[in-house]
Amino acid sequence: MTLFTREDCLLCARLKNSFDFDAMGVAVEVLDNDNAGALAHLAWHGLVEAARKSLPLLVLDDSTAVADFHHIEQHLRDRAGRSGVDHQKTGGETVVCVSGACAL
Repeated sequence: MTLFTREDCLLCARLKNSFDFDAMGVAVEVLDNDNAGALAHLAWHGLVEAARKSLPLLVLDDSTAVADFHHIEQHLRDRAGRSGVDHQKTGGETVVCVSGACAL
């Protein structure tokens, strides 16, 4: 699994603060102008347009992508459970990105 994020993305930060990605075997790729490798990986998956609309993006092991934040969070919770990794429970409240920074 690969999670594509940005540094100033509030939704991305929420996920980063809730899960131990290393322990779960989830790669995190930070998209910015200085990270050509992450941008190339995003393009390889055909997700540039999706990233322009919304981040975070989660690419599953079967190479399908999940763009909806709550579905991403659920996939990560499931992965954490299967991996035996603790994670912070979130309140289930509606989370939106009002800053506009949650996109490429």
